[in-house]
Amino acid sequence: MSSTFFIPAVNIMGLGCLDEAMTAIRNYGFRKALIVTDAGLAKAGVASKVAELLALQDVDAVIYDGAKPNPSIANVELGLGLLKESRCDFIVSLGGGSPHDCAKGIALCATNGGQIRDYEGVDRSSKPQLPLIAINTTAGTASEMTRFCIITDETRHVKMAIVDRNVTPLMSVNDPALMVAMPKGLTAATGMDALTHAIEAYVSTAATPITDACALKAITLISNNLRLAVRDGNDLAARENMAYAQFLAGMAFNNASLGFVHAMAHQLGGFYDLPHGVCNAVLLPHVQSFNATVCAARLTDVAHAMGADIREFTPEEGAQSAIAAIRSLAVDVDIPAGLRELGVRLNDVPVLAANALKDACGLTNPRAADQRQIEEIFRSAF
Repeated sequence: MSSTFFIPAVNIMGLGCLDEAMTAIRNYGFRKALIVTDAGLAKAGVASKVAELLALQDVDAVIYDGAKPNPSIANVELGLGLLKESRCDFIVSLGGGSPHDCAKGIALCATNGGQIRDYEGVDRSSKPQLPLIAINTTAGTASEMTRFCIITDETRHVKMAIVDRNVTPLMSVNDPALMVAMPKGLTAATGMDALTHAIEAYVSTAATPITDACALKAITLISNNLRLAVRDGNDLAARENMAYAQFLAGMAFNNASLGFVHAMAHQLGGFYDLPHGVCNAVLLPHVQSFNATVCAARLTDVAHAMGADIREFTPEEGAQSAIAAIRSLAVDVDIPAGLRELGVRLNDVPVLAANALKDACGLTNPRAADQRQIEEIFRSAF
């Protein structure tokens, strides 16, 4: 069976690499950027700093700070309007998953026309998006380097999964110096998001030797560094290791795809506007408990990557060790214990499950499920 490996053409990483990225942007010959970011980074002056660095390279910029958490169709349309009005020839996304996804939606519609809802699903576009440079400030979503774009449809209260080779950024930038200011809660949530990416990719039906290597290394780096990064945000070694970990996890799921954790978490985000990483973290052990009957050996590898001593364990025991390690890490970084704490309502479970079964991320889960089984997983997570 053949496979295709997707990744941005250029990926600049390491402490202080933002200056190198600016030189690379100048060398592309772009003239005017739409900087897509969120209100917090705009208020903190990070967006204006990037605009100033671009100006030093003779590149003009206009800032759009309308990327909300769980960016919506309306966020994309407003940004697209500003892009056209300002006659920008490329986009810089600045932030975590929300600005990156919003920027991808803008860039895809800028060249393909229509609305972002037209591209829900897999490879629905016909043209490459407007060039996108993704500057990352979190260590979790890997949206700066993937072909995934998640946009909330406000009318349906669902998150649309757009999986399209044409939304892959031209260049990604991961400078840990930009991640130091992340608060503890965001550090924990994005780190658990990255762990979910790696584990779901490793047990995916589309996994390959390349994605396996990326996933297992990511799992080890996260297990060894997330607690440190949460405890001390100024620990630059932990921040850099987490930046590499989330990128490796991105390489894994960008090509092996995901599973029911993401298919279900997308519904919680779309329905209740909850933080994506937290939803993933709460659901991850419950979905892997469901999967354990068909991929116990793979979950045993996960346990080993997380530092568990699995010598003489059966695959079934190894799988339970992995689930225990996931739960332990979540507790140590103060992830909420269950969906009830997040305000999820039991009577919404049937519609959440029905929508999860329509999500493209579930197609590569190692164990198929029906409506009743997805409902049971949701309920087990309360």
